[in-house]
Amino acid sequence: MNQIYYIETDATHESSFVFDIPQGHPCWLLVITKTPAQFWVDGHLKEYPAHCAVLYEAHQKIYYRACGGQYVNDWLRFSSDETYISKATLPFGVPFALDDPEYCSKLFELLIVEHNFNRDYKESTVDCLLRTLFNKLLESYHHEGFRAQYYNLLKLRTAIQTNPGDHWTVSKMAQSLQLSAGYLQSIYKKTFGISCIEDVINSRIRLAKEYLLHNTLSIAEVAFHCGYHNVEHFCRQFKQFTGSSPGKFQSGNEGHTNREFPADSN
Repeated sequence: MNQIYYIETDATHESSFVFDIPQGHPCWLLVITKTPAQFWVDGHLKEYPAHCAVLYEAHQKIYYRACGGQYVNDWLRFSSDETYISKATLPFGVPFALDDPEYCSKLFELLIVEHNFNRDYKESTVDCLLRTLFNKLLESYHHEGFRAQYYNLLKLRTAIQTNPGDHWTVSKMAQSLQLSAGYLQSIYKKTFGISCIEDVINSRIRLAKEYLLHNTLSIAEVAFHCGYHNVEHFCRQFKQFTGSSPGKFQSGNEGHTNREFPADSN
C-alpha cells in the first residue's frame, strides 16, 4: 500500500535555497531536479546537472541546495510497503540522470490529480502511476550507452513519429542535435535498433495506412500528407513495406502483410 503525504511539481526556489534534514524524513522522499543542484553524497557536496532523480529512504540524511541560480524540482514524500519500491535496485541518496524527464514530470502531474481527489479507484491508480514512475527510474538508472544524448534522441524520435510528414533529412536531424550526420546515424541505430531514415519511412507508412483505412483522401493526397512529393515514389515504397499497392490496401483486395523494419524493438 502507498500513501502520499505531499507532492509538488515545478517547486521554484531562490539561489539561496538549502534543504537540510540531518535525520531525514520518517518516510521516502523522491526528488527530480529541473535545474543544476548540489547534493551531499559520500561525505562531500557534489554538483549535479538538471534532470536528475534522487531517492532517499526513511531516516537518511538529506542535504541539497541551489547551484548558482534559481532551483526548480519535482518532489514526492510518501510511505510504501510495496516491493517495487523497497526492493528497487536504485541508489539511496545518490542522484542519477533521467532518460526522459518530461515523461516523469507528467507522471508527477497525474499523481497530483489523484492525490487531490477522492475517486473510487484512487488507491489502485496511485499504485499504477507509482509503478510506472519507478519503472522509468529503473530504466534510466540501468540504461547503458549514450546517456548524455539519449534524452535528445528520444525527443527527436518522438517528433519523427508524431509528425512523419515533415521534411526529414539526416542533415536536418543532425543539425537540430548539434551532431555530425554520421555520428547521429551511428548512435540512433545503436539506441533504437533502427536508422533515423528507416524510422521516418516506417512512421510515414504507418500514417499512410491510417489515412487509407479511415479516410476518404485520394492516393495523391495521402502521399502529400505523409511527406511524399512524388506519388509514384510513395506507391513504390508503400508496396515495398506492406506487400500491397496503396489502392489495393485501401480496397482490401489483398492481405495487409506488414514488412516494416523492427522499429518497435525499443
